[in-house]
Amino acid sequence: MDAFELRRVHVSNVRFGEKSFFSHGILTIDAYDVRAVVLQDRFIKSVDVQIARPGEEKRIIPIKDILEPRSKANGDPIFPGCGTDPDYIAGAGSTVVLDGVCVVTTGTMVNFQEGLVDMVGPGSGYSLFSRKVNIALVIEPVEGLGKHEHERAVRFAGINVARYLGSLATEAEYESEIYPATSPFDFPDLPKVVYVCQVIAQGLLHDNYIYGLNAQGCLPILFRPTEFMDGAVVSGNCAAPCHKHTTYHHQNNPIVEDLYSEHGKTLNFVGVIVAPVRAAFADKERICRQTVKMAEMLGAEGVILSEDGGGNPEVDLMLTTRLLESRGIKTVIVTDEYAGSDGASPGLADVTPEADAIVTNGNGNQRVTLPPLSVIGDVRAVERITGGHTGGLHADGSIDMEIAGIMGSTNELGAESLTTVLI
Repeated sequence: MDAFELRRVHVSNVRFGEKSFFSHGILTIDAYDVRAVVLQDRFIKSVDVQIARPGEEKRIIPIKDILEPRSKANGDPIFPGCGTDPDYIAGAGSTVVLDGVCVVTTGTMVNFQEGLVDMVGPGSGYSLFSRKVNIALVIEPVEGLGKHEHERAVRFAGINVARYLGSLATEAEYESEIYPATSPFDFPDLPKVVYVCQVIAQGLLHDNYIYGLNAQGCLPILFRPTEFMDGAVVSGNCAAPCHKHTTYHHQNNPIVEDLYSEHGKTLNFVGVIVAPVRAAFADKERICRQTVKMAEMLGAEGVILSEDGGGNPEVDLMLTTRLLESRGIKTVIVTDEYAGSDGASPGLADVTPEADAIVTNGNGNQRVTLPPLSVIGDVRAVERITGGHTGGLHADGSIDMEIAGIMGSTNELGAESLTTVLI
């Protein structure tokens, strides 16, 4: 297989105009065009398009998903299988990236596990999205729409707008990043490392989509590492905001990036196993054992295993680790913790003695006070979302909450800067 190319087009600002186009680092969008893309869905009653820039006194809440605009240089649709035929394998050819801008879906709450992003103040330090120019889609569904239909409509609104905006920069100047193809047969003198990426698939709005297919119906699947970059995994996941993997996180998985940086130097990055996380224990056994089988067949000597969500997925995390270690495959877990506001409670719902190498990305129960800011969306949601509580929203607009409600604050791919220390 040939190498994969990311063409990064750097976006310094986004503004409204009478025509949508990209020029000299500025993305100009016609709000009418963007609304037209969203309102193709008959389940969406209205959408308002707003912009939140770094340093502006703005808060976006409640956030369902965040995506990075991208497009394939050859015209194939990004996010294959999502509203399109899954008729090509992602992660090949060239992909254009609008670097510095995100599409954020917000509006009427879908489920209580949605989060916020502050563009300034103490909350902004917990989320990389405060450093992006965010195009917020404030979506109102039609009356009487069920939660699952609402989630689907919001998910596809984000996908379709990210596709549309990505298509505006296919002729722009870019910086090229090349990712070589990986193979178990490369670099025979280097240790073979496999990355196992959990994707939660538990129903009840806790789902991810692989090539458009709900991961509830999937056994583990072998990925080229670059498939993530083309949107082969899309988040429909309503897990707690601090550690849910948004679609942006899948597109920009830092574990994939770090392993690529060592590929051919200290290790052979063999590939990625995408492992669904189901709720029933029989499903967990089935998926974990299939994951370990695939790692063995790839000749893995080491595995990095990242969690998606918290609590229930930790059973899969520990079972997979136990099985891998029993076969002599050294395993490192990447997770976060819910250890109570004082940090004194057990941080994980399950443990195993074989899990002796763990990277933890912070404590979702850590508390924070956020100042009043101008709101895109509905700030009243903060009293209902994970990490918030009744009475947490004060009359002046300030908020007392856990960082569990901040999008990506303890991201289990290591996208942020928190950790947990033993005291």
